[in-house]
Amino acid sequence: MNLNADLANFMLTAVLSFLTGLELKAYKIKFHENSSESFFGTARTYTFTGILGFVLYKIDPVNVVVYAIGFISITALYLLFFRQLLDKGKHSIVLYLVLMLVYSLGPLSILYSLWVPSLLFVSILFVLNAKSRLLDFASGINTYEFETLGKMILLSAVILPLLPDDSKIPYVGISFYKIWLTVVVISGISYAGYLVQKYLFPSRGLFLTGLIGGTYSSTASTVVLAKKARMAPGNPMITAAIISATGMMYIRLLVIAFVFNPQIAKIVLAPFLFFILLSALATFYYYRAGTKISNEPVTEDSNPLELGTAFVFAGLFVLMMMVTHVVVLNYGAGGLKLLSLIVGFTDIDPFILSLLTGHYVIGSQQVAAAIIIAAGSNNVLKALYALWFGSRERTLASFVWLALLGGLTIACGALMAAWPASVACSLQQGIGQAFQGLLALGLPGPETGVQG
Repeated sequence: MNLNADLANFMLTAVLSFLTGLELKAYKIKFHENSSESFFGTARTYTFTGILGFVLYKIDPVNVVVYAIGFISITALYLLFFRQLLDKGKHSIVLYLVLMLVYSLGPLSILYSLWVPSLLFVSILFVLNAKSRLLDFASGINTYEFETLGKMILLSAVILPLLPDDSKIPYVGISFYKIWLTVVVISGISYAGYLVQKYLFPSRGLFLTGLIGGTYSSTASTVVLAKKARMAPGNPMITAAIISATGMMYIRLLVIAFVFNPQIAKIVLAPFLFFILLSALATFYYYRAGTKISNEPVTEDSNPLELGTAFVFAGLFVLMMMVTHVVVLNYGAGGLKLLSLIVGFTDIDPFILSLLTGHYVIGSQQVAAAIIIAAGSNNVLKALYALWFGSRERTLASFVWLALLGGLTIACGALMAAWPASVACSLQQGIGQAFQGLLALGLPGPETGVQG
């Protein structure tokens, strides 16, 4: 039997209004049981308010004058009650807001599908019950973070759509839109890692500091952890954290490569997977040893999202693209290898992005080799940082592993640059066949299809 639409909407409004009133009663018992604060009405009051909104809207659904008069009347009645609250030093308007939401349930049930009033009801329940968590979050969050969020919105939703994508910059070969898109992607990855580290794991230990910190800056995480090692007694967990930060760097570079240049990403996939596995094995070894020692949290945070930093990154990106064009044009693949080795001792992201988004006279294999060499020399830099900011006794293992990873990565890049194209293509096809085998077994693997 099908119910009349008006009857079904009326019943839905009455039920949701009544349940909201019951939830407010539970809210009062939970959060204001010992308080003398008065509450505006009971479950019946909110039920009648919802029904009243339904009836007044049905009387004049076109001009909604009668419904508006009811809204104003309830507001005026609540003002009398709110004046009493002010005399008691209370100023919350939560009850009024819930009352008005209940008053709107009738029109919502008439005008929209079932999920709209139901979603409103669930939202009311969630927000009321989340009072303690919301207060804890509001007291724990730094107000500076809202400014940072505004910067992220400015970078992505305001500046990016205004930039032209149809004209390329002379001597760079890329549009302003794509330049700023790289800034948004890198800033977004860095900002997401920072938020996860700071708010999802506020009492994180040493290991999570390296693991999550490596998603936005493995170099900064290495420096922070090396300083911690200097002040703390010997702790293998610090070594595990430092190595894990570098392992996350490889993962981050792979993600960036697949976003901006899947063809290059497929070439560096096998070497990077090897170094990720090697980092994971070393990390696991020191992590097991470190679990026997107190794992103190690290509280030092550095927000990577700054407008000044974003503009500097964009400038460095354009500069590195121009320098790379000049070097490749005049010195070929050999000059690019030397440049990548030198750039690795600075911020490698602008350089790698210039390689991924630019168009050069050399092949994809040489570009991929340059990316690998830059990652390796950056590991050597972090090894030196670990020893410099730590101490020989406490960060020597970190230094050795980072130097080893750096040396192997550089050697891999140099060998890849010297490989014939046919060998590199065969390797890629072998990787593709391996992943197809995994898929045949029902295991997930990335899409392949690289042609030699």
